[in-house]
Formats: sequence, C-alpha cells, structure tokens
Amino acid sequence: MPLSESQRGELLDVARKSIEYGLSHSGALPVDPAAHPPLDRPGASFVTLHRHGELRGCIGSLQAHRPLLADVAENAYAAAFRDHRFNRLQSGELDDLDVDVSVLSEPQPLNFTDQADLLAQLRPGMDGLILEDHGRRGTFLPSVWQSLPTAEAFLHNLKLKAGLPGDHWSDTLRVWRYTTESFGDSYSA
Repeated sequence: MPLSESQRGELLDVARKSIEYGLSHSGALPVDPAAHPPLDRPGASFVTLHRHGELRGCIGSLQAHRPLLADVAENAYAAAFRDHRFNRLQSGELDDLDVDVSVLSEPQPLNFTDQADLLAQLRPGMDGLILEDHGRRGTFLPSVWQSLPTAEAFLHNLKLKAGLPGDHWSDTLRVWRYTTESFGDSYSA
C-alpha cells in the first residue's frame, strides 16, 4: 500500500532528525513507532545520502524485521556514520546533504534456467535485485538502473558488488526481485 504524503514526510523527517541526533549522541534517534500508525508495522528501508550529487552513504534492510519508522531511523544513522565506504558525517555537511528514503516491497525469488533467462525477466528501472551465491551477497536498488541502464550491465555490476566475478554463473546462484517506493530531497515524486 503506497504511503501518503504525510507518511513520506514523517519518514523523511525522522531520517534527518536521526542523522542530526547521531552527531551529538552517537546513536540513532529513539522513536516510538506505536505513536505513528501505520508506520509501526514491520517494514524494510534503505536510506541514501548524497552531497553535491555524489553518494555519501547508503545503508538499509532487505527484510522487514522491525517497525518501519524505527528501520528508517536506524538506517539513516547507519548511512551517515557506519557506511564503511565513507568517513563519519560531520556537522558541516548537513546543509548540503540530500536524504532519500526507499521503502522496499517483500523480495520475491526469481526462477530461471540460465543467465539469458534471468536477464529476460529483469525489468529495467523497476526491479531492485538481491543476488547470492557461494556465501556472497549483494543488492542494487532500482535507482541504480539510472547509471546501469541495461540488464547485462546491471547484473554484471551486481555480481562484482557481491564479490563475485562479473561473468560468474553457477547452478546455486539465487536472485530475488523487489520494488521500492522512493522519496526525499532529490526526488520530485
């Protein structure tokens, strides 16, 4: 069920406040999901940070395991302070920070016979993917299609992100698809 504009605004506000709170408290903003139905239902989210158009952090949950409001608060904090690809966010970066929230649908397994069959099932611009094989795992949000617009490039780079060779294939490869409802400072939706 799509989120209302006020629910989107509430989630985005919690994400921003959690980042600000984290600057002085070294933890995510404490929230009371029960006071914010239906954001108290389990949900999975990713929070993506950009600064001057460049990625500044992205952390999320692939499976719903806590209330959506709490998931956004925790992931916003983690994107700002725990993404191992970046230094911890500093207070001077807040004014130029774009915050985007993506709420994930339940991942659905894809059944395929070979790579060509898998590629034929992908929906560019719509699908987020989770790829897993040989103890390695990676995901790309649907927004990654903007920079990797072909199914071949998307899958190849997702394998690399998971720590597998770009041409990797095996009978044990597993893939799930999900969609997102995304909104924030750099979205006009």
